[in-house]
Parts: sequence; C-alpha cells; structure tokens
Amino acid sequence: MTYEIRTYGCQMNVHDSERLSGLLEDAGYVRAPEGSDGDADVVVFNTCAVRENADNRLYGNLGRLAPRKASRPGMQIAVGGCLAQKDRDTIVKKAPWVDVVFGTHNIGKLPVLLERARVQEEAQVEIAESLEAFPSTLPTRRESAYAAWVSISVGCNNTCTFCIVPALRGKEKDRRTGDILAEIEALVDEGVSEITLLGQNVNAYGSDIGDREAFSKLLRACGTIEGLERVRFTSPHPRDFTDDVIAAMAETPNVMPQLHMPLQSGSDTVLKAMRRSYRQDRYLGIIEKVRAAMPDAAISTDIIVGFPGETEEDFEQTMHVVREARFTNAFTFQYSKRPGTPAATMEGQIPKEVVQSRYERLVALQEEISWDENKKQVGRTLELMVAEGEGRKDGATHRLSGRAPDNRLVHFTKPDEDVRPGDVVTVEITYAAPHHLLAEGPVLDVRRTRAGDAWEKRNEAETAKPAGVMLGLPKIGVPEPLPVAADGCAAH
Repeated sequence: MTYEIRTYGCQMNVHDSERLSGLLEDAGYVRAPEGSDGDADVVVFNTCAVRENADNRLYGNLGRLAPRKASRPGMQIAVGGCLAQKDRDTIVKKAPWVDVVFGTHNIGKLPVLLERARVQEEAQVEIAESLEAFPSTLPTRRESAYAAWVSISVGCNNTCTFCIVPALRGKEKDRRTGDILAEIEALVDEGVSEITLLGQNVNAYGSDIGDREAFSKLLRACGTIEGLERVRFTSPHPRDFTDDVIAAMAETPNVMPQLHMPLQSGSDTVLKAMRRSYRQDRYLGIIEKVRAAMPDAAISTDIIVGFPGETEEDFEQTMHVVREARFTNAFTFQYSKRPGTPAATMEGQIPKEVVQSRYERLVALQEEISWDENKKQVGRTLELMVAEGEGRKDGATHRLSGRAPDNRLVHFTKPDEDVRPGDVVTVEITYAAPHHLLAEGPVLDVRRTRAGDAWEKRNEAETAKPAGVMLGLPKIGVPEPLPVAADGCAAH
C-alpha cells in the first residue's frame, strides 16, 4: 500500500511529517511516486492553523479528493497537525469521507488509527490533550541524507495575542540534553554534517529543566561532536536571547553565523498589544551585540503588518527598525485573524487596502536592503555545502546550488568533477541579487565529504523506489519574493 503526505506550515510540521513517514514505512507502507496527487492508498494532511485561510485550504483539498475516494474502495484520508488539534471532530462533520483525525500530541498513533478505521469502517478521531511521548522517540524517515532537523523542545509558554500555537502545541516541554546529543551523534555517524536545532521557542530551552544557560551549553556541546560541520537553530525569541547564547555562537566554530530573530513589529505600542515581552531598544540592542561578536552574521526576521490598532506612526517604527537592523531577508506577513486568539476580537482591525499598501512598502524597503547586503558579498571567497533541489533553473543554466555558512543561497558553475549534495565547494562570488548570489567563475576547490557519500549511497538505494513526500514549505532561508500571507508558525 502506498502513502502520500501533504505538509503545510512551519518547520516543526515538516519534521513531524518525517516522523509520520517513518511510522508508515515501519507499518509496511511505501511512498507514492512524486506527483501522484492523491492517487496513493493513504493520503495524510499535516496541517497548520496559524493563518486565516488554513481552514479553507484544507477543506478545499479534502473536497477535491472526495470523488477520487468514492471511486477507490479502500483508499483512506487522514488529517493531523495543528488544525486537526483545533477542529477535532468538526473535520469529519464537514468532510465525512475523512477516515482519521489525529492531533499534535499523538502522531505516533497514526498507523493504529488507520487500521482501526479500516476494520471498524468508521472514522477515528483521537486528540490527546498533552504529549504522550517526546516525538523524537518515533521512527523517522529523513528527507535529507546530509542535513537534519533535531527537536530539542515542543510547545511554547508565551502568550502572544496573535498566535494560536501554544493552545495547540501545549506548554513547553524540553528534551533531555543527553538524548539530544545522542541523536546528533547517531545522525553524524550516518553521514549527516549539518543539523538544525528545532523548537517553537528554541532558545527558551532549559526553562522546563531549570537551567537558564542550557541552550548556550547545548550549542557548545554540539561543537565537540567530531564530523558535525554546521549547526543552526530556529526560531528564537528576543526575550530569551541572552549574552551567553551570543558568546556560544561566536566561540563555537561549527555554529553558523546566522540568526533568525522574529521582530513582528518595531512599535513598542504594538509589541505591548501583541504581548511580546521586549521593546524596540531591547531588540536593536541584541542585533548590535550579535554584530559586534559576529560581524559577518546574516540576520533574518519575521514581521506582521496591519496588527489591530497599528497606526501609520507604528508602522513607521517598524520601517525604522528594518533600516537599522539591515536584515539579510525578512518573512513578512499581512495580519490575519485566528479564531481563539485575543487579537481576533481586538478593536481597530485595519482595512485590507491599508494593510496591503504598508506591506508593499515594507517589502520594497527590505528588497532594497537585501540586495545592498548581498552586494557586499561580491568578491568574497566562500565555502558552500552543496544542496539538493535549491536551484529551480540549475539544469538550464548548468549550475549547482549550495548554502554559505550564513545560509545565503549561492548558484555556482558546475565543475568538471562529480559533486554531490553534502559535499563542500569553495567559490568566489561574482554577482548579487536580492535573494541569491552567483559564483560564475570556476570552482576553486571541491571537498568530498562523508555527507556526500551518504547522499550517494541513499540515492543509489532509492533509484528504483517511489520518491518524494510532498512538502508544502520552502526550505529555510529561501524567502519567496513578494510573499503573500502564508501558512506557517511565523509568530515566535
């Protein structure tokens, strides 16, 4: 039997989908070929509830599958993730052809629920109110042979008025440091050379175990793991971004000079209404300290435009912070109501045309800054980790793509010798665009790596197998130009 997973939302959901794939394959399912578009025996939707259109998107997709399911006896549809945690049995009332609904706390039950629905011939809705087991104990089918997500915590203790995630993911629960490091070491033994530490509020790690410096200690511990070349993390919160974390980043060679630091708004008034526990001065102070410790650090952010009550003066304060911080890129979102959040019922909801105008002004400013910052890279010699699937035009342009240490995307001339994803190349940057760099000259050096070996081994083993869990999220660090308000937990 074949399966297909459609994933919407944040990096946490992407990683959860890797676990769902592992669970299904352990149960004997095989991935459907890429592009099967609902032809699998089991179709799983791993959903997001952050954006206003998330509900419409899900039910629209379910509606399109209804006639296909009716014509295919035995086909099953499952809905999980944050929207399932929120809507529960409402899903089977609106879409009675759905077989299984499961939440964020019990993804390990999916194979059992599918079998129960098949035997009993009725929908199974099972939502746990709290985490049953830390998800990292579940089998995982990693989407990359050379780079991996590693969860260090789940849930969030913040109460941002625009965000529904804490209600759906629960309170923060930290994983034992020893278990995290053991997973990383096992991944490195398999050939992984880059890991991204993942948490809803990643740098609050330690609050559950009573150690305020636990996150910086974890970063330094990662620096002692032989063979681990690159360490990243996402997403931190300014409230918990302390000097010991900055020092650990600067002093640990394999922690990359890259930081994604959500701003949300530059206005103190709006930040207070959002229930964000920092103000403009505190935020810019963090940026200044990071730049002092790591002058070449690339800093990105999330910004919400049009939060209820936002005045033109408030918006100009956001523009001011963007000019001062000079972000490498920014993921900008137009505010949308989420039922169940305090912001949804606040007075002062901003007209759509005003939000759109401010959004366009902000995007134009950030595009200009992104381009200026990228132009500073021209002439530099950089080590790139060769990436898979990052360059949409690579085939036509005879180029390959890779990520610089600061996570900038670089397209480079394909060398004569064989280069594999996970290998490392040295190039000179010759051209800059707002969202990517070019290295048009010859590759200066190629370093074949264990990560490249792992990719090659996996690729050979899977050549004859169906490919591709269908993931609905661009990879970290590749912002879409002029992004429209999208699904994703961009609120941390």
